[in-house]
Amino acid sequence: MRTFDDTLRVRSYELDALGHVNHAVYLSYLEQARYDAMEAGGFPHTEVLGRGWGIYVVRVEVDYKKQCFQGDVLRIRTWVDEFRKVSMVIRHEIRREAEGEGAEPALTARVVLVWIGENGRPMRVPEGARASLGG
Repeated sequence: MRTFDDTLRVRSYELDALGHVNHAVYLSYLEQARYDAMEAGGFPHTEVLGRGWGIYVVRVEVDYKKQCFQGDVLRIRTWVDEFRKVSMVIRHEIRREAEGEGAEPALTARVVLVWIGENGRPMRVPEGARASLGG
């Protein structure tokens, strides 16, 4: 299993009225982590779009386990958990960097993405994606 890691520092405008990261902001964190993982795996969004393809999110499952606060440094780990014919399942974990690798994640997520071809219909996941993202 190939993993991809991103880090970020929580900013003040990402907090809700209770002072912790707003639940919807985590989705933005995960989206950026997926873009970064795809690019690191050889499929930057410019190339995907240039081929007339799309990669659409069709399902997101999120488990919020711990609060994160302004100034926390977060590590977002991303990996492809499963490839199907026209889709793939991506997993994410977000951990507070200060707590280290052994700590429980602050968030875990499962995201299902469907590959869309030039004709606007689902297409087979490219073999290159399977090899470079799943390796």
